[in-house]
Amino acid sequence: MSNEKTKQGIIRTVLGDIEPAELGVTNYHEHLFQVSPLLKGDELDDEELSSKEASALKDSGFDAMVDATPLGLGGRPEALARISKATGLKIVATTGRHRQEHYGADHWVRDFSLGQLEQRLIVDLTQGLALSESDSKIATAPAQGVDSVRAGILKAGIGYWSIDSFERQTLDAVGAAHAATGAPIMIHLEFGTAAHEVLDILEGLSVPASSVALAHADRNLDSGLHCSLIERGAYLGYDGMARAKNRSDQELLTLTREVVEKVGSSRILIGGDVARRTRYIAYGGIPGLAYLGQRYLPRLRSEIGDSHVEAITRSNPALWLSWKI
Repeated sequence: MSNEKTKQGIIRTVLGDIEPAELGVTNYHEHLFQVSPLLKGDELDDEELSSKEASALKDSGFDAMVDATPLGLGGRPEALARISKATGLKIVATTGRHRQEHYGADHWVRDFSLGQLEQRLIVDLTQGLALSESDSKIATAPAQGVDSVRAGILKAGIGYWSIDSFERQTLDAVGAAHAATGAPIMIHLEFGTAAHEVLDILEGLSVPASSVALAHADRNLDSGLHCSLIERGAYLGYDGMARAKNRSDQELLTLTREVVEKVGSSRILIGGDVARRTRYIAYGGIPGLAYLGQRYLPRLRSEIGDSHVEAITRSNPALWLSWKI
């Protein structure tokens, strides 16, 4: 058994490993740095401004967040560590790959073989993330030493009712890296689709649903579907707040209440996935990262009660983010 597997129960942050009880109120999905060809003009690439936004999240009542930016999209692990130190916000970094539309035709993340990608993810989790995108062109990141910034979760992305060969390779690599380390997994679901199909693939790779968070599940307002996913043991990421052109906050509140009434709150996670320069106050946009804590959570408490909100914001993320054998 490897040393990593003996660390069952730890949560890996950018400043080191902590016990689950130390995590606190957690936003399961945000981005402090992100650059993608799908988001031109919405780049998150300024450390000072991202730090201000992280401070706003902390001041709104959150103790921790997951920075969900995977490989090749402008991630800056050393800056995440500096922001965590400066703000007191615990941050969990991510390795893995997004769905392929986020990468240009000649992007280096397309060059991995399955074996190279598996090894790269394991190194990111156990030794250290590469310090810059230029370092990341090699298949295996250089170990950075005892103070290196290590990833704490794995991520894969799929398309709208679609899992192409690029995305399937990512799922296979994520499954292998989970088997080697016990690290938790986040899956980007496009509009909340193909959730059971992803769980089927991961199950075939010996990944338990209880290690998986299905991001953007709430983009599909189907409480029956959500209950069936929870019954399989998966965590559901609700992160569609403040997007009135797609759905109202009230629709999300109603969805959450329906799911909680049917199967409880023990598999729901919450985040904002604000993810846009034009939506970060520090960058000159609105509504900002503080919206979730200041505007949405008070309404959620009125809808489902304090004990369920406590589970969604504290105990559930601590369980999901804990590394497991």
